[in-house]
Amino acid sequence: MGTINTIRFSDHSVTAWGGMKLMKDLLDATKIKEELCRLPFPDKGSNRGYEPTQIVECFWTSIWIGAGRFSHSAYLRYDKVLKQIFGWKQAPSQSTYSRFFNKFDWKRNTETFVPLFQWFFNQLQFNNVTLDLDSTVITRYGDQQGAKKGYNAKKPGRNSHHPLMAFIPEVRMIANAWMRPGNTGATSSAKLFLAETLEILSGKKRLVYIKHTPLR
Repeated sequence: MGTINTIRFSDHSVTAWGGMKLMKDLLDATKIKEELCRLPFPDKGSNRGYEPTQIVECFWTSIWIGAGRFSHSAYLRYDKVLKQIFGWKQAPSQSTYSRFFNKFDWKRNTETFVPLFQWFFNQLQFNNVTLDLDSTVITRYGDQQGAKKGYNAKKPGRNSHHPLMAFIPEVRMIANAWMRPGNTGATSSAKLFLAETLEILSGKKRLVYIKHTPLR
């Protein structure tokens, strides 16, 4: 006869995302939170507001567990074990994320993400890098900010974004990315984008090759 499994009830909190303990350990090991504290994030609106570093950490965690939009972040608010793993008393709501990210403009993006990218690449143990430049078309179906009608081979006439991106193939990581309206030319702002990307990699990294991937 086979083994009879016994069903028992438990009053302990459970989660489907227990593997996030490994991500928490990774964040602690890299000390990235200390770096986040040095960045010029928008100030919280009140004494009861969330610290910017927690908003970012919760946002990352939402993405790691599969969130595709701000409303999916509600998973964190009701998962007691996840909050215990990361040491949060509460998790931000959808409106908190919206207010936080709406405070970012071009200037704040540059002041925040350029140093963060620099910090990241300075942690990697390699010197020579290949820079792969790419532009692409992202079709939009709603009313997203900056979406415009432009070149779109797959969905002609649809609003889109036309981002510029720079990759480091040696480590399969993005070095820089700019979101642009869909009606932007392929080479628009390319020199400024390249200059900022080279600034990001200006630490111990030596650029050995620049590669351009055609628009797709």
